[in-house]
Amino acid sequence: MRVFKFGGASVKDANGVKNLVRVLQEVGYSDTFLVVSAMGKMTNAMENVVEAYFEDKDKVSNALQEVLEYHNAILVDLFENKNHPIYAKVKALFEEVKGFLAWNKSPKYSFVYDQVVGYGELISTTIVSAYLNEVGIPNVWQDVRELIKTDSSYRDARVNWERTQKEVNEKVDVTKLNISQGFLGSDDNNFTTTLGREGSDYTAAILAYCLNADSVTIWKDVPGVLNADPRTFKETQLLDHVSYREAIELAFYGASVIHPKTLQPLQRKEIPLHVKSFIDPSGNGTKVAKGQGISPEIPCFIVKKNQVLLKLSSLDFSFIVENNISEIFKLFHDHRMKVDLIQNSAISFSVCLDNKFGGLPSMLEELKRKFKVVCHENVSLYTIRHFNDDALKSFQNGRTVLVEQRGRETVQLVVK
Repeated sequence: MRVFKFGGASVKDANGVKNLVRVLQEVGYSDTFLVVSAMGKMTNAMENVVEAYFEDKDKVSNALQEVLEYHNAILVDLFENKNHPIYAKVKALFEEVKGFLAWNKSPKYSFVYDQVVGYGELISTTIVSAYLNEVGIPNVWQDVRELIKTDSSYRDARVNWERTQKEVNEKVDVTKLNISQGFLGSDDNNFTTTLGREGSDYTAAILAYCLNADSVTIWKDVPGVLNADPRTFKETQLLDHVSYREAIELAFYGASVIHPKTLQPLQRKEIPLHVKSFIDPSGNGTKVAKGQGISPEIPCFIVKKNQVLLKLSSLDFSFIVENNISEIFKLFHDHRMKVDLIQNSAISFSVCLDNKFGGLPSMLEELKRKFKVVCHENVSLYTIRHFNDDALKSFQNGRTVLVEQRGRETVQLVVK
């Protein structure tokens, strides 16, 4: 059994869907499970629907109409017959979204977010499944919410591995080509949950673990895992091999090509992960598996933008010790702030945070009651893994460094 994951860039239009078929025809699709993301930037578009629902309900209809028109344009390019059942299926999914927004009484943003945003994946996989059947590739469409069971931590759900294993065993016929959604799960009440932004890679790993798959392949618009993000850095180089440990380090520091949670279930069963190009399926790509370090061993550059740097110091110049730190971290937890870097001295504590859930303003109010707080928003956290002097010098040139932290193999810089 193999698990293939195709991201939004690979199915952003009709040509992308046709190219997915070409990839399957080239590399084979027997004993395969496909995980497919929302098309193009449709997750962002569905997030706009949620924003409109909470901020100005009069804009919900227009926001949904944009999503519908985007998908209808793809349908027209893929299915000439306007009476094809796929049109009714997609329309029915949009009616489900409208129905939920009409009857929902919950004021909780994260709950509403999960019930709405996941339709990007449901619509995408419904279209791709229908097109595969149309071109003679029979497949089974699976609702991943019936397979992956989670707790009710909306927007960042935790997997119930025992129940998920049971559902996968019962509902997946491994002799057929299966297609399902990334990013989604469901809780004990069968409400939709999501696994965190960019969680489709994690979905592929969860299913691979439960299916005892031989491998996972993530199909990207880059040739594999590069030593830097080509959208940010001009010169990049392909990594041929990356060990699980090294890949987990890179993911932890924010390498966008691999979701941070993806590698843990794969490592437990030693399932290799391949990162390959859907533009050039015959390319070698990158293999993440058991072994030593990275090959070739070169500096790797990672950037996390839109971070928050907090510098806390005690009001009376007393030491910041265990009691203070435990209190500070409880606040981080309560306000759902992700910690990316820590540095402390006797009377000060610096931390770089990811404010992805918007908890910063309320948290700052609480912190200012007990600490002197300096807050720098919109900073960037740069990590150089396997750094050398040349890499560090070239990188520091012209940047204002607010915090620097070095280890034996890694240097991190918070810059304005």
